[in-house]
Amino acid sequence: MPQTVRGVVARAKGAPVGVETVVIPDPGPGEVVVDVAACGVCHTDLHYREGGINDEFPFLLGHEAAGTVESVGDAVTAVQPGDYVVLNWRAVCGQCRACLRGRPWSCFNTHNAAQKMTLEDGTELSPALGIGAFADKTLVAAGQCTKVDPTAAAAAVGLLGCGVMAGLGAAINTGNVGRGDSVAVIGCGGVGSAAIAGARLAGAGTIIAVDVDPQKLQWATGLGATATVDARDSDPVEAIQVLTGGFGADVVIDAVGRPETWKQAFYARDLAGTVVLVGVPTPDMRLEMPFLDFFSRGGSLKSSWYGDCLPSRDIPMLVDLYQQGRLDLDAFVTERIGIDDVEGAFDKMHAGGVLRSVVEL
Repeated sequence: MPQTVRGVVARAKGAPVGVETVVIPDPGPGEVVVDVAACGVCHTDLHYREGGINDEFPFLLGHEAAGTVESVGDAVTAVQPGDYVVLNWRAVCGQCRACLRGRPWSCFNTHNAAQKMTLEDGTELSPALGIGAFADKTLVAAGQCTKVDPTAAAAAVGLLGCGVMAGLGAAINTGNVGRGDSVAVIGCGGVGSAAIAGARLAGAGTIIAVDVDPQKLQWATGLGATATVDARDSDPVEAIQVLTGGFGADVVIDAVGRPETWKQAFYARDLAGTVVLVGVPTPDMRLEMPFLDFFSRGGSLKSSWYGDCLPSRDIPMLVDLYQQGRLDLDAFVTERIGIDDVEGAFDKMHAGGVLRSVVEL
């Protein structure tokens, strides 16, 4: 039988979100109902509310989540009721051209649940990133569930569902940071700080955090930055060059996603170095630069989608590192809130006072 739960719904562009009754259908073939334990408040949820993703309102927000499988539909074999899972928005299809080339982390055909969750009046909801986890329970595709150690704290490991994985993967997977490399990260919110933690895991020698917020620079230091640059007082390009012997960093990660920060990343890297864009630009942004500079500096210019992760490979590995005390996911949890407090968490996000607010259900 379908069941009703509480969920955070964005009904119109820019309007405050509210907690409403959501109808969850029984899982169909290839689908799973998950009892959500915790879900992080990500910038992507705010982008949905602001109409920055698409205009398919109303949205059921939330996507950085962990919980327990409650029920499964036909043909589901990877998980079963009682499994503890982290939800991910990249449900690898196994059949697209990327998967068939052995590059499933670039899957071009990720899929979501076929059925729709609805409001009580039957209005269909668009779940954020195909998940919709600011709710007591949610309906997802089985491939969006990754089994992990059931003793791991949901508020921490759920963040691997999006932002923290995006940052870690930008350094480890996309940037291919290696032992002894120099790395600079521009923008040290949740994603940028995770990139710093990823660079540390990969064995980088010099890790430079760049931001305009002293609190974020302090958080970045705790997660592995060996030097900080306050961009209010110093030119980031010059400062990074000074901190790398005058050459620039081997890998520079732009976790902001603005033309000006991407230019800083481009010119702050060493010759033949790598730029990784993980911050998400808006459709109106434009970049203008001398074309010759792209040729003369060499190297690689990359974009990182979800940290180029393969959830089945990367999420359990990172949870294990967390359980071993080698990856401090707890440091990203700035506050724990209730389902009624998401709108206030968006305000705090704007103010820059949190790495992550986490809704506990």
